[in-house]
Amino acid sequence: MKILRIILGDQLNINHSWFKAINDDVTYLMMEINSEMTYVKHHIQKIIAFINAMRSFRNELREIGHNIHYIEISDSNNEHSFFENIKQELLKNNYSKLEWQEPDEYRLDQQFQVITDQLNIETEVFSSEHFISDRKSVGRFFKEKKTWRMEDFYRTIRKNNSILMENDKPIGGKWNFDHDNRKKWDPKINLPVRIKFHHDVSKIFSEIEDKKISFIGDIDVNNFNWPKNRQESLMLLEHFLNECLSDFGNFQDSMSEDNKYLFHSLISFSLNTKMLHPMEVVRLAEKKLHPDLTNLNSVEGFIRQIIGWREYIRGIYWAKMPGYVASNYFAFTNKLPSFFWNAQTDMNCLKKSIQQSLENAYAHHIQRLMILGNFMLLNATNPKYVHEWFLGIYIDAIEWVELPNVIGMSQYADGGLLATKPYVSSGAYINKMGDYCQSCKYNVKTKYDDDSCPFNSLYWNFFINNPNLLNNNPRMGIVKMQIQKMSDQDKKLITNKVVQLKNNINQL
Repeated sequence: MKILRIILGDQLNINHSWFKAINDDVTYLMMEINSEMTYVKHHIQKIIAFINAMRSFRNELREIGHNIHYIEISDSNNEHSFFENIKQELLKNNYSKLEWQEPDEYRLDQQFQVITDQLNIETEVFSSEHFISDRKSVGRFFKEKKTWRMEDFYRTIRKNNSILMENDKPIGGKWNFDHDNRKKWDPKINLPVRIKFHHDVSKIFSEIEDKKISFIGDIDVNNFNWPKNRQESLMLLEHFLNECLSDFGNFQDSMSEDNKYLFHSLISFSLNTKMLHPMEVVRLAEKKLHPDLTNLNSVEGFIRQIIGWREYIRGIYWAKMPGYVASNYFAFTNKLPSFFWNAQTDMNCLKKSIQQSLENAYAHHIQRLMILGNFMLLNATNPKYVHEWFLGIYIDAIEWVELPNVIGMSQYADGGLLATKPYVSSGAYINKMGDYCQSCKYNVKTKYDDDSCPFNSLYWNFFINNPNLLNNNPRMGIVKMQIQKMSDQDKKLITNKVVQLKNNINQL
């Protein structure tokens, strides 16, 4: 029986059972599809990183001895459609069966169901053999519960897989050491020198330009620095574990104007393309736990990102799609200010975070949540536009992981299903955890003066306009008390300041 197997661009798992044995009756089909690069406007580094990794994976499979039919973006016979390319390959060869791995994105899952319906051939769908939990596990776990808190699911994953456990109890006596992971950045601390790969991707860039694919962001095509294969991904992981993990926990919520990576792992692209497996990452991190547990906050904090937020977020996605993408709890309608596309703003924290994103296709999670997402929410931005911006700009943004993080955590657009409160703050938090405010033209200490930090008035106005958040959420008690103590005059000045800001939003 001749079999055609499909490999998608985020299914680059060389350890998948498909590849354990060479079978001359099996051909693998990989495709670079125009629409996959244009369904939102993507960062050029994101587009190239996927193509570079896919071509490297193709070469690796060929070297092992597998039959690979690979369709590049510039190939004249590329129909730029999964269905048409598959149909073309089936017509050319006498295949008896079509196989693929479960897509992680809902839109691709739907596409392949349509392909199944339209092609007269036996089909079979396989697991990607990547995640620790299955698609439906989160939905089953929280069935009929009003709120779906990550912590409960995280503890279950740890118990079921004996991760950081001792005699059925969490090592260190606590499940979560997040309270210890909130130190402000200390510029006196030495940072590790990061690995550089220096890939030449000029050929791929030329092919993208020839196809007139629109993109955002910058790139150095002669020194492209994202990993292209498992070997390089393992180098990144090893470097993080040896050089960064011990300080990761302490400073994982810190922000620095001059240090974009701090102690973050930079392995999310490798994980989301399946060049790394989450459980191998977890087990290697566990081995770095000191006998005296002095780095437990770092090890637990990192593992929680992998088996907590990552597995949990995927489960939210599959439990709530397709409707989740349209969530808009506050019915916000504003568009993104123009500076989200060019970093031309005098708000230094936004300028630096957006600039960094455009230059590197990367920002760490606190920049994404407490600067970029924070501003978008306080500005009453339509969550759809927020989702599309985050999906396009970041190297690791695949919809299953990006959408719930944006809709549920960053924008509170699901009304609190995922997050216990809106993740918003005034400039005080940004000043506490970072150094952006020191060189900003705006004054972080005042609310409604001409030079006041826009975050301050936007923050208080958000709660003045949404009193139900204060009345119905016990975590908002302090904010509620502060609002109650405000004079009517202060509230009016804040409201007027926000009107002024929003009327001139593109000139901030």
